[in-house]
Amino acid sequence: MPTATGSWSSWPTSWPRVVTSTSNDLFRALADPTRRRILDLLAERGTLTVGQLAAEFPELVPSGISKHLMGLRAAGLVNARSQGRQRLYRIDGDALSDALAPWLARYQPYWSEALERLRDVAEGSQPTS
Repeated sequence: MPTATGSWSSWPTSWPRVVTSTSNDLFRALADPTRRRILDLLAERGTLTVGQLAAEFPELVPSGISKHLMGLRAAGLVNARSQGRQRLYRIDGDALSDALAPWLARYQPYWSEALERLRDVAEGSQPTS
C-alpha cells in the first residue's frame, strides 16, 4: 500500500526488474507519435537526412525534427553519421532489439501458445486437451 509520500515501501524490493531503465527510455521515446512516425519512415526508406524527414512533417520545422531525432538517439534507437554537411540517420536495430527483448520475453508464453494453436488449425490437427 502506498504511504503518505506515495511510495510502495511495503512491497518486496527483490523482485527481478523486467523493464530496465533502457527499456523505460525506449518506451518514453516511443510514446510520442512523431517519433514513432520518424522510426516508421526510417524503417521503410532506410537512411534519411533531417531535410528528408522534415519534408514528411509540413507542420514541423526542421529543428523540431532534429529534437525528436536527439530523443531517439538518446534512447539508442537511431544512429547518425556525417556525410559532408549533412547528418544521415538510420535505425539501430540491435539496440531496439536489445531494449525490447527483456520486456517481450515476459509475454512470450502467450503468443507461443497462440502460434501452436494456429499451427494445429492450419495443419488440420486438433490439439489434445
